[in-house]
Amino acid sequence: MNSTQAINSTDSADFPYQFARSRRFSLGVPRHFTLSPDGSRVLFVRTVSGTDPVGRLWQYEGGTERLLADPALLVGAGSGAVPEEERLRRERARERSVGVVSYATDSAARLVAFALSGALWAVRTDGGAPFSVPAAGPVVDPRPSPDGRHIAYVSRRCFHVVDLSGTDHRLAAAEGPDVSYGLAEYVAAESMHRMRGYWWAPDSRHVLVARADTGPVERRYIGDPADPTKPPRAIPYPAAGTPNAEVTLQILSLAGQRVDVEWDRTAYEYLVDAGWDAHGPYLAVQSRDQRVVRTLSVDPATGATAVLHERTDPAWVELVAGTPARTASGALVLPEDDGDTRYLTVGGRRVTPEGLQLCAVLGVEGERVLFTGSEDPLETHVWRHDPGHGCRRLSRGPGRYTGVARGGTVVLSGVTPRGNEVGVLRGTGRGAAAGTASGPESGPESDTGTGTGADSGTGTGIHDDASSPCPEVIASLAEEPLVTPRPRHLLLGERQLRGALFLPSWHEEGAGKLPVLLDPYGGPGGQQVGRDREWPSCVSQWFAEQGFAVLVVDGRGTPNRGPAWEKAVLGDQLTPALEDQVDALRAAGARFDDLDLTRVAIRGWSFGGFLAAAAVLHHPEVFHAAVAGAPPTDQRLYDTHWKERYLGDPEEHPENYVRSSLAGHGHLLRRRLLLIHGLADDNVAAAHTLRFSAELLAAGKPHSVLPLPGATHLPADDTVNARLLLFQRDFLLDALAAGVDAG
Repeated sequence: MNSTQAINSTDSADFPYQFARSRRFSLGVPRHFTLSPDGSRVLFVRTVSGTDPVGRLWQYEGGTERLLADPALLVGAGSGAVPEEERLRRERARERSVGVVSYATDSAARLVAFALSGALWAVRTDGGAPFSVPAAGPVVDPRPSPDGRHIAYVSRRCFHVVDLSGTDHRLAAAEGPDVSYGLAEYVAAESMHRMRGYWWAPDSRHVLVARADTGPVERRYIGDPADPTKPPRAIPYPAAGTPNAEVTLQILSLAGQRVDVEWDRTAYEYLVDAGWDAHGPYLAVQSRDQRVVRTLSVDPATGATAVLHERTDPAWVELVAGTPARTASGALVLPEDDGDTRYLTVGGRRVTPEGLQLCAVLGVEGERVLFTGSEDPLETHVWRHDPGHGCRRLSRGPGRYTGVARGGTVVLSGVTPRGNEVGVLRGTGRGAAAGTASGPESGPESDTGTGTGADSGTGTGIHDDASSPCPEVIASLAEEPLVTPRPRHLLLGERQLRGALFLPSWHEEGAGKLPVLLDPYGGPGGQQVGRDREWPSCVSQWFAEQGFAVLVVDGRGTPNRGPAWEKAVLGDQLTPALEDQVDALRAAGARFDDLDLTRVAIRGWSFGGFLAAAAVLHHPEVFHAAVAGAPPTDQRLYDTHWKERYLGDPEEHPENYVRSSLAGHGHLLRRRLLLIHGLADDNVAAAHTLRFSAELLAAGKPHSVLPLPGATHLPADDTVNARLLLFQRDFLLDALAAGVDAG
C-alpha cells in the first residue's frame, strides 16, 4: 500500500465532516481579485483558514499581504443578519461564507466599499482603518464612483448615492412593493449570471440603473414546515411560459435628472448585460425565444439606442460572460459561433483559432483582451489577445483557470491537480512570448499570431517559459482534502465521451468485482470531468473508498466541446444526456473487468439528480438504484430563461416538456430510489419532489424521500452536509446488496 492509499483508507471516515466544515473546500481560497491601475497592488477576499467562514479583505503588494478589513473587529464575531435582497443575491451566487463576501473599488483601487450586516463600510488602501459611512437603511451592493468621492448602494429596493461625509441622496424610489432599482431580477442572476443592476459612468456624475417590476410575475410561497408559526415568504418566480419581470433602464444624474433608455422591449424583453465606458453606455438585450441578442449603444442625453451588433442562432444564442465589451478604440468584443467552434471576435474579426472554445471574457485593457478558452474539454486556460501578436496562453499546466490583468500584471487563479493556486505575473504587457496561438488565415480581416499554441506543460499553473519572470504566489489556506482523488481520464464510446474513473485506493485490479456508481451532473453550464482537484472529484474518490468504482461522465449539453455539442439537447434535455451515461458505462465496463455491471447505482444533485431519477425510470435494466437530490421533475416548474432556452415555449412545444420531465413517468419505477430536497429551495422548488413522490405513491411504487427543513438548493448546515454523504452511501450500499426489483 503506497502513501496515498494509506491516507485515503485511514482518513475517508472523517472526510464527510471535513467536506462540510470547509464548505466544499472553498474556505481559505483567495478570490474576487482587483488590480490597481499600475498593477502593483492586488485586492482580494479570503478567510483566515480552511474552516473559518468569515471573509476578510486583503491587499497584496511587494510580496506582502496586509489585512484591510476584519469583520470580527468591525461588527463582532457573529455574521449578523443581512437584508433580504442580499440574502437572495448570495443564494444566486451560491455564496458559502459570511463577513466580507464581495466589494467594489474606485477606478484607482484606492477606496474600497463593502457591506457588513447591512451597514456600509469603506477603507482606503493607502493606510488607515476601515470606517463606517452613514446610509439611509440596510445596504446592498455598494459601489464607489470612479473618482472615489461617492458610493452608490441599494436600500429597501431604492437607489441611493452617498458621499463619504454621509450626505445621502435617494436618486430612485421604489414606487411599490414589486419594484426595485439597482438589483438583478431572479432570472438575470440565476440564469443569465448578471449579478448587478447598475453601472457608474466614467464621469462619476451619472449612473445607468436597472428598474425591475415583478408585478406580472407569479408568486411562490415558501414556508418552513418545521416551524408552523413562521409565515411563508412570497417569491416572484417566472416559471416557463409565464410572464417575466418588466425590466427597464434609466440614466440618473447626481443632480437629480432622469433619462429613460428606449429599446423595443416587446421584442427584446431580457436585459442580458450593460455597461458604461469611455464611448458611452451600452447594453445587450435578448428576445424571449433567445434566438437573437442585440448590442445597443445609448445616447446618454436622450436615452435613444442604436444597434451595434446582432447575433442570431436557430437554436439559441449562448450568453458568454464578459460580453459585450469594447476596447479603447471602440472595437466590440463579442463571441461568434461557427461550425463547432465558439470564437472570440474583436471589431468584427475572429482572433482565435478553430477549436479553441471561448469560455468567458475576463477584461479589456486598451486593445488587449483577456479571456478564458478551452482547447481540451478537460482544461480551461487564461489567454490574452494582443493586436499584432495574436493570442497568447498565460496559464500553464493542467487545470481550470481564471484571472484579471491590469498595468502589466496578471493574477492567475486556478484549480489544478494539486488544488487551488494563485500566481501573480509581473511584466506581462510587452509583446508576445513563446506559446502563441494562431488565429484564422492571414488577410485583411484577421489578426494572426506566429506560433502553434502553448504546450500543456506541468509547471506551477502559470506561464513558466524562460521569457517570463518567476511568479509571486498568494497563498491558499484551504484545507487539504483527507481523500486524494485518483482519476483515470477516459475517452469512452463512439462520441469520445470525456470520463473519469475513480477506484478505491486499496483495490487491486483483478482481485474482485466492484459495484459501479455513476456520479454525474451532465447538464448545461457544468463540467465534472477535468484535470483539476475540484470538490466533486474529492467526493467521487470518497465514494470509491467506500467500495464503489465511480464513473463520472460529461455528455452532450455540457460546455466547452463546441456549440454543436452544447445544442444537441435542443428540444430534449433527457434522451441525449441519459444515452451518454449509458454508453459510457458500457464502454467502461468493456475496458475494465473489475466493474460489476450487475450492480450499478447513480447519484446526482439538481440536473444530476434529475438524470439519476430518469436512469432508474427509463433504464432499469442498467441502473439498480438512484439518489436524486433536488431534481427538477417537471420542467414546466422551472424558470423561463433557463428552461425555454432548451425546450422552447411550453404552449408551442408541450411535447418537449413531456419528454424531458420525470412527471408522468412514475409508473415506470422498478428500482430503489431516494429523493432528497431542501424545503426552502427557491430555485428547484420542493414541489418538484413532493408532486413526483405523490405520483409514485399513486402508482404503487415504493420509494424514499428525505426532506431537508430550512435547506435551500445548496444546503448550508455543516451537520446536514456531512450526514448527507453518509446517508447516500448507506442507501446505495443497502440497495445494491438487496438487489430489490419490484417489477
